[in-house]
Amino acid sequence: MSGVIESQENKDLRAAVAALGARHGRGFDRAALWSEAAKLGYLGVNLPEAYGGGGGGMAELSIVLEELGSAGCPLLMMVVSPAICGTVIARFGTEEQKRTWLPGLADGTLTMAFGITEPDAGSNSHRITTTARRDADGGGWILSGRKVFISGVDIADATLIVGRTEDARTGNLKPCLFIVPRDTPGFQRSRIDMELQAEEKQFELVLDDVRLPAESLVGDEDAGLLQLFAGLNPERIMTAAFAIGMGRYALAKAVDYATTRQVWKLPIGGHQAIAHPLAQAHIELELARLMMQKAAALYDAGDDVGAGEAANMAKYAAAEACVKAVDQAVHTLGGNGLTREYGLASLITAARVARIAPVSREMILNYVSHQSLGLPKSY
Repeated sequence: MSGVIESQENKDLRAAVAALGARHGRGFDRAALWSEAAKLGYLGVNLPEAYGGGGGGMAELSIVLEELGSAGCPLLMMVVSPAICGTVIARFGTEEQKRTWLPGLADGTLTMAFGITEPDAGSNSHRITTTARRDADGGGWILSGRKVFISGVDIADATLIVGRTEDARTGNLKPCLFIVPRDTPGFQRSRIDMELQAEEKQFELVLDDVRLPAESLVGDEDAGLLQLFAGLNPERIMTAAFAIGMGRYALAKAVDYATTRQVWKLPIGGHQAIAHPLAQAHIELELARLMMQKAAALYDAGDDVGAGEAANMAKYAAAEACVKAVDQAVHTLGGNGLTREYGLASLITAARVARIAPVSREMILNYVSHQSLGLPKSY
C-alpha cells in the first residue's frame, strides 16, 4: 500500500497548494480562492479525467484540503461537492449525469451540497423520513421531508438529497439519492443562526412535494446503501483533512509565538511546560494524518470495507488531535490567544465541528466496538 510514503507527484501537489494557501491566508475571499483552486485543477483532482478531472483520488483531494486548512483558508465545500457528490456521481451516475455535473464540479463552476441529516434522525440514518414516491404516471419522483445542518445550500447549484423509496417487493424503505436543483419548486431553505464563524452557512431544508424527473435519481434504485457509503467514506477522510489542516495552522501560530515571546531569560518555548504539549500536539496530528493516508489509499484501491474502518478511525483521531492542538495553541498565547489579532479564538468553536460532524465520536466508537472488535451492538 502506497498511502504512507507520498509520491513525488503528491509532494509537489502539497507544496503547490501550500503556496496557494499562503497567498490567500486567514482573511481569504472564499469565492476567489475557490475559483483559483479550480483553475489550477485542485478542486477536481479526484474526478475522472474523461470528465475534466485530474484522475487522482481521495489521497490527492485530502492533500488539497489539508494544505489550504494549514494556511488558514480551508474550503469546507470541498468535503461536500467534489468529495461526496462528485464521487457518488462518478461511480454510480448515468452518462448524462456525469456529463452534466462532473466537468462543472471539477472546474468549480458548479457546486453541489449534500443533504442527509434530519431533525429527528440525528446519527440514525435508518430513521430518515424524507420519502420519494413515484408520481402518478410513474415517470418521475415526488420528494417530501426535512433536512437540517446542510452546508452551503445557498451557493450550491443543486443538493444531493438522501431520501427513501419503498421497495415494491417487501414494502421496506431503502435509501436513494436524488439531485435537486436549487430553484426547484417546493424546495425551501432557511438559514440556521450559528455561533460558528464560517464562510459556508448552515440551512434547514423543507421538501414540500418536490417534483423531479426520473433522471434525477442517481444510480440504481436497488443499490441504496452501497451508493450512500461510497460518499460517506470520502466525507470522513476529508473531515480528517479539514481537522488536520486546522490543527497544523493553530500549532504553527503557537510555535511561532513560543519561539519569539520572551518573558524571562529565554523564549517561552524553551520551557518544557510549553514545549512538550506542543510536541505532543504535533505527534498526534502526524499520527492522524497517517491513518487518513491509509483510509485514502484503501478507498482509492477500491476496498470500501477496509476504507470504512480506516476513514472512521482517521476522522476520530484527527478531530481529537485538532481540538487538543487548538486548545494548546490558545493556552500558549495566553490572553493573546483570545484576541482577534491572532485569530485563534474562533478556532475553539470550529475545532469541535470535526468531533460532531459528519458523525459523532461516540458513533465512531460504536462502529469500532462492533465492527472491528466484534463486541455486541448497543443499539
